[in-house]
Amino acid sequence: MFQHLSDAELGERLAARTLELVDIPSESRAEDELAAHALGVLQAGGVPARDAGDTCVLADPVGAADGPLVLLGGHFDTVPAQGNIPGSRDATHVHGLGTADMLGAVAVAMEVALALAADDDPRSAPPTARLGLCLFGREELAVAESALTPLLGREPGLRDADLVLMMEPTENTIHAGCLGNINATWTFRGRSGHSARPWHADNAIERAARGITRLTEAAPPIEHVFDGLTFTEVVSVTQIAGGIAQNVIPDEVRAHVNHRYAPGTSAADAEARLHALCGADGESLDITSNAPSGAVCVADPLVQRLIGCGDLPVAPKQAWTPVAEFTAVGMSAVNFGPGAPKHAHQRDERIAVAALVTCARTLDAFLSA
Repeated sequence: MFQHLSDAELGERLAARTLELVDIPSESRAEDELAAHALGVLQAGGVPARDAGDTCVLADPVGAADGPLVLLGGHFDTVPAQGNIPGSRDATHVHGLGTADMLGAVAVAMEVALALAADDDPRSAPPTARLGLCLFGREELAVAESALTPLLGREPGLRDADLVLMMEPTENTIHAGCLGNINATWTFRGRSGHSARPWHADNAIERAARGITRLTEAAPPIEHVFDGLTFTEVVSVTQIAGGIAQNVIPDEVRAHVNHRYAPGTSAADAEARLHALCGADGESLDITSNAPSGAVCVADPLVQRLIGCGDLPVAPKQAWTPVAEFTAVGMSAVNFGPGAPKHAHQRDERIAVAALVTCARTLDAFLSA
């Protein structure tokens, strides 16, 4: 595909496409314009792409007539803008909203598909795999709002893919599996009263302090090993709110609890454990979302082939990604993308042009191996 291009030429092509995508606002729930633009670009370039509804764009396989089917997965949406639209470029990076997470990756996916659809250059190694695209919206929201799970339900043919490469930011490393993610509201109840006579009240803040301390002691980080990769299960209190007035002992305090659980733990078992940890007298726990963990597929032969093509490091995904949605329906999937996790969601979000080139070169080698 790209063998006839120098790194400088390929970098220019990928950087220009990334900047083009960044400059089309696509915050969650407002991805329609970007989805329509991507669809138009793909169709104009000969890729058999179609509107799959609900901000989703699919591209039917291009490349080899037979061979394994690889899907490149990506999401169109970004977190809210922080004054970082429009984007910009310098000698080494593209800057702007979504560059790392994950419009740079979408740009690579589009350019790979466009190159395969148009490739008649005898200098290019012929592809040995078929490539499809699965692009969708609302990934940055709670999993219940994701456009991907409904898409997998109404497009059962997607499940024929032999491997999904979810192009989340991994800095061109394989991140296998992913943690499950529970969000919950933990409520502490007491009895209100005058702060001059606190013995007539039952201070919910004190109850919360005791409960949070108990949780910290009862739920230290726990390591789980799958296929030689270590995932760390954690429970954290990330927000707390309560109080009535400066001279009133409060009768209610609410805390937000975030539980990241390892592959191999079911969503139901993770909820049961969290309820057990947060269920003392005067306390209640309300689960507001639960995104299941993703299976670890690093032993898959195609994943091993990808690792070999790029001599890629392998790490556990210590976060949640749509890999979980793919593996939940029996598909093999791993995370692999050019963005650097440390740059995701930052005001100065950026992606290295060299990382875009490395990702494209690795996919080129993998699809023609």
